[in-house]
Amino acid sequence: MDENYQSLIEFISTSSGISVDEIERKVAAKQAKLAGLISKAGAAQIIAAELNISFDKQSIKISQVVPGMRKINLIGKIINLFPVREYNKNGRSGRIGSFVLADETSNVRVVMWDENHIDLIVKGDIVQNCIVEITNATLRNGEIHLTSFSEIKPSNKTINNIVVQKPLLKKQIINFNTNDNVSTRAFIVQMFEPRFFYICPACKKKATEAGDCNEHGKIIPEKRALLNFVIDDGTNSIRTVVFSEQLEKIMNKEELETPELFSIKKQDFLGKEVIITGQVKKNSMYNTDEFIVSKLEDVELDKLIEELEK
Repeated sequence: MDENYQSLIEFISTSSGISVDEIERKVAAKQAKLAGLISKAGAAQIIAAELNISFDKQSIKISQVVPGMRKINLIGKIINLFPVREYNKNGRSGRIGSFVLADETSNVRVVMWDENHIDLIVKGDIVQNCIVEITNATLRNGEIHLTSFSEIKPSNKTINNIVVQKPLLKKQIINFNTNDNVSTRAFIVQMFEPRFFYICPACKKKATEAGDCNEHGKIIPEKRALLNFVIDDGTNSIRTVVFSEQLEKIMNKEELETPELFSIKKQDFLGKEVIITGQVKKNSMYNTDEFIVSKLEDVELDKLIEELEK
């Protein structure tokens, strides 16, 4: 089950005094009434509203944040504060502030657009490792965004045992959310030709084949590869990207660079069931989610049976 959804259900149960099982039944009934046109998380938020539970009046935990939620209130510790950046895009310019916020349940990237909020970073009122309270924030593409209607301020509250590493969740593809760190079992149903690019050996940024780097000038570029394929677990499908480091574990250089050998290797993978781990990212060009692979394993039947028995 989606752990974020389960955490939300438990929050509604605690706030209303109604058992988790009863909340689950209400969610199922609401989904049935709406002919399955709404997700479990969406149905849970409707149930919360019907029970007069307002998320904009109290703080919730980071793990309880789900897509569609508005007016989010959080308390957390800044575990990674990024430098303020300037942008100039489509005739609009300004500054962006961002940091990673953590509590006892999870962590999330927070993005600040309002100049007054960004000044808190510039002036040193908000610093690395400080505790902050956030109110009236929104969720976009798996990130918390603060607008001029939001508020952020230092807090004197204490948070113990913060989660520094984003929890790894086991999910079905249909429950994937942007920025999720997830593991799933699925079939490889489509595979595309490998793509090649070049990077600078010093800064690891993109370079030209001729050996030009924006930061280091003339260099000897390193050739890298990436592979796109589609996985499907019966609930949905998603385009998946494997970069060189992980790609080299499943295909060697000769297989990637020789069309005939790649074609043979491709047939070995099509229809294969795998356990795949990675992070869901938003592809800004196509405005769709894609799965960036950090680990790909064969399904071990004995281990799978043991997990199912649990």
